[in-house]
Amino acid sequence: MNTPNTLHFLGVLLLLGLFHSNVIAADPGPVRVLVWDEQQPEQKQAYGDLFLGETIAAHLAKQPGFTVKNVNLETPDQGLDAATLDATDVIIWWGHKQHGRVSLAATERVVQRVMDGKLALIALHSAHFAQPFMRLMHERAKLDAPALVPEAERATAKLDLTAPLKRYMAKADSPLTPALEKIEGGYRLIPPVCVFPSWRADAAPSHVTTLLPSHPIAQGLPAKWDIPQTEMYSEPFHVPKPDEVVLEERWDKGEHFRSGSMWRVGKGRVFYFRPGHETYPVFKQAEPLRVMENATRWLAQP
Repeated sequence: MNTPNTLHFLGVLLLLGLFHSNVIAADPGPVRVLVWDEQQPEQKQAYGDLFLGETIAAHLAKQPGFTVKNVNLETPDQGLDAATLDATDVIIWWGHKQHGRVSLAATERVVQRVMDGKLALIALHSAHFAQPFMRLMHERAKLDAPALVPEAERATAKLDLTAPLKRYMAKADSPLTPALEKIEGGYRLIPPVCVFPSWRADAAPSHVTTLLPSHPIAQGLPAKWDIPQTEMYSEPFHVPKPDEVVLEERWDKGEHFRSGSMWRVGKGRVFYFRPGHETYPVFKQAEPLRVMENATRWLAQP
């Protein structure tokens, strides 16, 4: 026989169950995308009336489940004010010649939100030298550094992580970064320079292999596909070892590059997508645009 107390208890459990099921089934809402582009005039050669970033933004805006905002260096606060970033899930970044114009305050706002798991970053092509990407690669290198100390010395060796991040060109025989150098009593981290020894803007095609076909970023991509015109970058890429390499590019002259790489940095994620050049219409092609759509959806998930 059900007493009034028992019925009350069962009613409370039922309400909690309904509440829980509503929470689980709740629509997370659209993915909020911020496309940041320094908007080089040369982009008009490939993208006509739209800049490169505007082209990506226009494509994503036509897909279900996205809200998209496009900003640039001339936007107030460079489009990277706290309120804008707090209303963003994923930022797609194109920079090339004006990396130094991005303010340190704006850079740190992006970096901290990525590390806190509140924002994800997609860096495109020449954004390997973008300040947010370099800073996040430096932070990842710091996190990786203790495991690089020889195991026999980890309990006693001093680990110096204070060397400043620098942007410079690496040569083919340059020591790979990030790395540890021996100092008295321990080791010092040499930060990643986030560059590669050679590149070639001859509009030659690249041949892309989808290395992880079951990865969410690779959904709908062919096992192999070509980009008819792109700039070449050649390994080694001076970055921390990626957690996942989804895509690889090769060229007919023998070069290759890890062209779709992902890192966890703190609680957040960073994806680097290499194909591009401001005068080649890479982001008018279906496959690179599919990478943008897939990566943005996936990175927006917790």
